[in-house]
Amino acid sequence: MRERTKLIIIAAVFLAAYYIPWDHALIRQSGLEAFMMLREYAREHVLTCLIPAFFIAGAIAVFVSQASVLKYFGAQAGKILSYSVASVSGSILAVCSCTVLPLFAGIYTRGAGIGPATAFLYSGPAINVLAITLTAKVLGWQMGLARAIGAIIFAIITGLLMALIFRKDDAERATGRIYVPESDGGGRTLLQDTLYLLTMVLILVFASFARPAAGSTGLWAAIFAYKWYMTLVLLAVLAWMVTDWFRKDERLAWVDSTWGFMKQIVPLLIGGVLVAGFLLGRPGHPALIPEQYVQALLGGNSLWANLFASVAGALMYFATLTEIPILQGLLGAGMGKGPALALLLAGPALSLPNMLVIGSVMGVKKTAVFCGIIIVMSTIAGLIYGSFAG
Repeated sequence: MRERTKLIIIAAVFLAAYYIPWDHALIRQSGLEAFMMLREYAREHVLTCLIPAFFIAGAIAVFVSQASVLKYFGAQAGKILSYSVASVSGSILAVCSCTVLPLFAGIYTRGAGIGPATAFLYSGPAINVLAITLTAKVLGWQMGLARAIGAIIFAIITGLLMALIFRKDDAERATGRIYVPESDGGGRTLLQDTLYLLTMVLILVFASFARPAAGSTGLWAAIFAYKWYMTLVLLAVLAWMVTDWFRKDERLAWVDSTWGFMKQIVPLLIGGVLVAGFLLGRPGHPALIPEQYVQALLGGNSLWANLFASVAGALMYFATLTEIPILQGLLGAGMGKGPALALLLAGPALSLPNMLVIGSVMGVKKTAVFCGIIIVMSTIAGLIYGSFAG
């Protein structure tokens, strides 16, 4: 962190402590809500959800070759293959909206078609494995599933529309196959790497398995009753895999990558939770912003509410995962589920700084069309989801 940034942070904290009127009842209540929401996250989401997800993201970053993803975006790659890879690359590369920009610039300037390149540009932050996991844990599995499915569909449709609209410009660009050398895989088979990742995913699933409704019987109740036994067995299996299948330097690289994700994301998430709690409070616990304001702008499932959520999400900058506590507060204050999904689909993939960088790579016209497609589709998706979710 640069010294100037440290000075700005210290000055901001000092000014907040000096000028915020903590003797006012509403301010005190809002401050309490901020730390109550942080406690809720620490107790319910960090150990059972975020920590396993961080280790998965670290493993993906180290052991899944980015080269095997990026090389399929060249002009010689088939459409079905290139769009399939591009639409799910976010879950493989585990990047945020800032990290995806240099990757996008690299593959686009090296000859990737506008379609696969923009599909990758959208999917990178939208299908981030950490974001999807925490969305399902905090906002419900329905919202998490809708976000994952919507993001994959959006990536494909966005890429196809961009390729159709700018097919003449794309044909004039110098195209060629993107070559990136493959990694050696550490001597493991594809099956071993798959079982290793699957084991960690199952640990995440069982550790974060929510308590079923009171009086429930059957499979879900049985899984919940024995979830910690299954988690311990899977942890033992994972320990054996890591010891037997991986070299020491690979294990260290995995831990370093996991720690890198934690250093990058946890401070931002803590800040986002505190800000969301201070401004919006927890569901059923009002804070600084009156609930009627949120209900007036984002309540229900009207075209205006979904469009406003899409545009606001596209312009705002969300640090990785911070959109989730903000949405948790907005939903508690009366935001409709349709507008919530619209913001989730438009927000993480776009922001005003993001648009400026994209514009410098592929031009203002293409950037405007790209952003317009995402805003329109997010609005439509919010309307559809809101009509079913209620």
